[in-house]
Amino acid sequence: MTSAERAAACREHVVGAFDPVSEMLDAGRCEPLKAAVHGVLFVTMAVCAAYNAAAWVKRRQAHLAINAVIYSAAVCWERCHIAHHLAACPAPEPMAPPRDDLIDAA
Repeated sequence: MTSAERAAACREHVVGAFDPVSEMLDAGRCEPLKAAVHGVLFVTMAVCAAYNAAAWVKRRQAHLAINAVIYSAAVCWERCHIAHHLAACPAPEPMAPPRDDLIDAA
């Protein structure tokens, strides 16, 4: 097998391994997972915003105020992403009505 053939086989293997991830990234697929990823980022950004705001209150350094504003904006941005992904989730199926024959079961 030549070097070019090995490289082509390796490239084909890598592309094939990426297919499940590629399909997951399509719109309308794995939306709860995508929302969860943005949820992790939301929490991380919120902690960073709170830390920088508290540090700015204590030390009054300009870069801390800038960081707090940027992280706060990122929190809003991530919230929008979470809402977008949750809105794309399919609606849950309605629950079945209670059965009449079980009313006196107790």
